[in-house]
Amino acid sequence: MRIRTAQPADLDTIAGIYNGEVLGSVATMDTVARSAAEFEAWLEDHPPATYPVLVADDGAGSVLGWASLTPFSPRLGYRRCAEVSVYVHRDHRATGVGSSLLGELVRLAPTVGIVHLVARIESSGEASLRLHSGQGFERVGTLHQVAEKFGRVLDVVLMERRVGDASQRPD
Repeated sequence: MRIRTAQPADLDTIAGIYNGEVLGSVATMDTVARSAAEFEAWLEDHPPATYPVLVADDGAGSVLGWASLTPFSPRLGYRRCAEVSVYVHRDHRATGVGSSLLGELVRLAPTVGIVHLVARIESSGEASLRLHSGQGFERVGTLHQVAEKFGRVLDVVLMERRVGDASQRPD
């Protein structure tokens, strides 16, 4: 397995993994699958020098999972903070793919000016909570009944990890 920067050719698989979670789980609070055009715009909004999107592939080009950094807020004062997302194809869960992707995001974040990472995880997502804890994220709170999907009202756990010096001045 190798971790690399996502390319436009990866978008079909990225979309398949993500849209599977949109339609079948509470790993994301999106409720409508995204189109190919939406994923193309999304990738354009994630330049590798600021908000990288990574994929794990099997060495032969097949994408096993993906991860990204996304602005925590559109307000400029939050520019040193990013939200992490990690999605792994169902056939490759519990194989180290998620941990490798998240570990690489943690390593890369300070190199792109991000010093603080946050994650929002639906409270019953034990595998995701363990994944983030294993990479040094700490629970900082729970937002109670803030989400709704599949007719269920859901709690969301907030996790964070500092990955750089908060006094570092952003570019």
